[in-house]
Amino acid sequence: MRILLTNDDGIHAEGLAVLERIARQLSEDVWIVAPETDQSGFAHSLTLSEPLRLRKISDRHYALRGTPTDCVIMGMRQVMGGKPDLVLSGVNAGANLADDVTYSGTVAGAMEGTLQGVRSIALSQAYIKQEGARIIPWETAEAHAVGLIRKLLETELPAGTLLNINFPACAPDEVAGIDVTAQGKTDFDLAVDERKDGRGFPYYWLYFASRAGRPGDGTDLNAVRENRISVTPLKLDLTDYSVQDRLKTVLG
Repeated sequence: MRILLTNDDGIHAEGLAVLERIARQLSEDVWIVAPETDQSGFAHSLTLSEPLRLRKISDRHYALRGTPTDCVIMGMRQVMGGKPDLVLSGVNAGANLADDVTYSGTVAGAMEGTLQGVRSIALSQAYIKQEGARIIPWETAEAHAVGLIRKLLETELPAGTLLNINFPACAPDEVAGIDVTAQGKTDFDLAVDERKDGRGFPYYWLYFASRAGRPGDGTDLNAVRENRISVTPLKLDLTDYSVQDRLKTVLG
């Protein structure tokens, strides 16, 4: 089995090293094409207005000055010389739950793999904050991912479906189980922080002024909150079929 790895935290991210250790328990044929720099929040963006710079780090390890989407395309079309059997994206430093999947470069890596007709899985590790520092239990993802992925590979998926896995922020032996979940809902307010540079010119930071999840039963938010691994099947087809039927009635 040929496996292509990518992420959105960058080629030097600890989560990518965790993902490589996971992948090497599944196959010896593992390739990495990951962004040169942090691409968090870039979602499913494609670089068309500037060239892509590819740098070989070591055997089967490449850094690309581009997005996770670019990395998957370059991995298949330029680096590997063909499609892999599996795309794994992550392991992201932080959960990708609810509305966050629309912003996530990690999920986007799996989206692009799916668009290319390859079985694709996004993996993210939730964390907790202590005294302003992020405590990320990478050992939880590493302990549970291999067995979970093996089971998922035995399951047929329809074309256009990817899997989004989130590991809870607890020790490996505190994981309470696995839930197959639906995408939850997050209420948030994005704000703009205006600042001045050394010459007095303005610049801006976007940030979440408020953020709260709705961890309803059966959602990814609820599973991770209860120390359970969340596995969410996501579809590339964004069509709202119920509204489609109503529009057909209105527009004749």
